[in-house]
Amino acid sequence: MKHAVKFAAAALACCTSAVFGQALGKSPITFVSPFPPGGGTDTLTRMVANAVAADKQWNIVVENKPGAGGNLALDSVARSAPDGRTLVMAQTDNIVLNPWLYKKLNYDTFKDFKPVALIASSPSVYVVLPDSPFRSIEDVVRAAKEKPGRISVGVPGVGSSGDLIGHLWQKAAGIEFTTVPYRGWAQAYPDLASRRIDIYNGSVATLLSQIKAGTVRALAVVGEARSPSLPDVPTFVELGYKDINPTIWWGLMAQGNTPDDIVQTLNEAVNAAIGKPEFRSKLNESGYAVLGGTPAEFAERYKRDHDAFGAIIKAAGIEPQ
Repeated sequence: MKHAVKFAAAALACCTSAVFGQALGKSPITFVSPFPPGGGTDTLTRMVANAVAADKQWNIVVENKPGAGGNLALDSVARSAPDGRTLVMAQTDNIVLNPWLYKKLNYDTFKDFKPVALIASSPSVYVVLPDSPFRSIEDVVRAAKEKPGRISVGVPGVGSSGDLIGHLWQKAAGIEFTTVPYRGWAQAYPDLASRRIDIYNGSVATLLSQIKAGTVRALAVVGEARSPSLPDVPTFVELGYKDINPTIWWGLMAQGNTPDDIVQTLNEAVNAAIGKPEFRSKLNESGYAVLGGTPAEFAERYKRDHDAFGAIIKAAGIEPQ
């Protein structure tokens, strides 16, 4: 009898998922990207949208809503209908950090969003020009101790994950360098090339093509393990900095009141698409590691990183604006 009940429950869940899937596929689903077309997050969003659309025969469109550090995109999804047809490509540098960096937000970061599926992660990497005198992280630390504040490190924005990792590094090594915020790699590279800054920190996904082309040289990555895309580049953990290991992630989130059945259907569709070998290979080649997993696992990581980065921001003395 128990086996019959379990079988019936499993069959009902399967049928329910199929029904929701058919309903979702009848009208367009929008993936909102918090950045302009052509950037790393936008490219990732379109790759996922295309993969899910091809796999499920759903009509998925990507809408770009850049501005306010990702808040415009997040706010639009927070105010959308809770029907699973509007999802945002959230990431560490907006959904996790913004509640700590902005005094006023038009959304509640936990109540107004429901995690659907983690997509991918990419570690940060510190890079220099090929002929830089810094051959290793140890070289940077030695020079920074000899001349505190003289070394300049570019990061993608004040309060970004790259900025916060820099605070961790300075504290752990007992050094001081000058942090220079930029809007991204495109703005930072001319200053690195002209030696106005010495080092730049960005995601492997952003900088991998530049590293492979020899435009810049990688010193170290930030993560528990080496990046598969840069197997010869050591981690800070290997170099003795065990607490310098946060990684950047991207994941799809729905409006906070979206029914769990719809979220589960979306989660299954996304996991099926990003779990295919060809998709994984394509992302690995672009500097990402595919994640996937359940909505509950995503929610757990989201909360854990929110608390961890909040502590770093407070320790760094960064005040919300």
